[in-house]
Amino acid sequence: MPPPPAHPYPAANPYPGDPYPAPTAPTGAYPWPAPGPAPSGGQPGSVRRILVAGAAALAIALTGGVVGGVVGYAARGDAASPLQLPVASGNSDAAPVVDRSSLSSIAAALQPAIVHITTDLGEGSGVVITSDGHIVTNNHVIDGARRGQVRVTFNSGRQVRATIVGTDPQTDLAVIKVEAENLTVAPWGDSDTVQVGDTVLAIGSPLGLQGSVTAGIVSALNRTIRVTDSPRSQFDTGSATVIGGAIQTDAPINSGNSGGALVNMRGEVIGINTAIATTGLSGNIGVGFAISSNRARSVAEALIAGREVTHPYIGVQITDDEDGGALIRDVVTGSPADQAGLTPGDVVTKVGDRPIRGTEDLIGIIQSSAVGEELTLTVRRDGSERTVTVTVGEQ
Repeated sequence: MPPPPAHPYPAANPYPGDPYPAPTAPTGAYPWPAPGPAPSGGQPGSVRRILVAGAAALAIALTGGVVGGVVGYAARGDAASPLQLPVASGNSDAAPVVDRSSLSSIAAALQPAIVHITTDLGEGSGVVITSDGHIVTNNHVIDGARRGQVRVTFNSGRQVRATIVGTDPQTDLAVIKVEAENLTVAPWGDSDTVQVGDTVLAIGSPLGLQGSVTAGIVSALNRTIRVTDSPRSQFDTGSATVIGGAIQTDAPINSGNSGGALVNMRGEVIGINTAIATTGLSGNIGVGFAISSNRARSVAEALIAGREVTHPYIGVQITDDEDGGALIRDVVTGSPADQAGLTPGDVVTKVGDRPIRGTEDLIGIIQSSAVGEELTLTVRRDGSERTVTVTVGEQ
């Protein structure tokens, strides 16, 4: 029996009045400092064992040096400036091939658009997406801020208060707003074009060290990860946020990187860093996750416009099938699944050409789909396979 994963954050609570409840789930947690023994549960190497990196995990030993983001960022302005990036070589449609010595150009261009966010409960990172002050971050970075008090520190050291524009806990995304003009904006990239092996940079404020840049590659695509709102979990109650279509990277991501940017070699944001997998007290182990930019952009634009964020839905209750696949236990009457002819007992084995090994594969695909999109499901029924087309509805 392997030893249980240890909690990677300090035992003392530097944020008095922590409102988070006692343990509720083992699959992962937002990194609120744990008051007691480390949680247990989960299998070694499982993607289910996830800790979100960054809402409130500043080590007590570092508070004198890094609170407020005064360490680690360059003394340059936060006003708009043109991106000056290395020229791509080769096929213009492919990801640029850039000498690693040139990554400084990308970092320098993007750092003014990546901010440090602090609340009365903790800290994280954010990405400026409009020149008049809209900033996208993770919901867990600003969730629970008393009276909505959020402070933003720019790369120049300037600190301003921000207001919360909108949040979407289901995707762990939020938008805040500062009163400003002509800010440097981080351009969105197309996460659908990202490939395994692409070089990426992660920019944010790990452990409060604002403007930190780490490099790595895209390790995998379309990961489904589960995160919960408490690290004090001993038992799986099913209370978790499931994020589908996540980008996995080995670019070092630590507590405080949450809400920061995962950037490609064009200097475009292709993901919002949100979680790390951990097996103990070592912090980053090279397994980090980012919400895809296409999903993050869609949610951010809806929140800014005051629209309700749509969440894809097909209307089934599922569990892992012992022979592989997602077993449908129940179908909601009148739901897209019901209208498509899915029935309890069906086992979904593929969606399009993507194999379904269990429930989280299916959940991830559905969550990363769009309302109105048609999904072709391969299902096993009574010993034979058939295909069923489901039109994704809105939850």
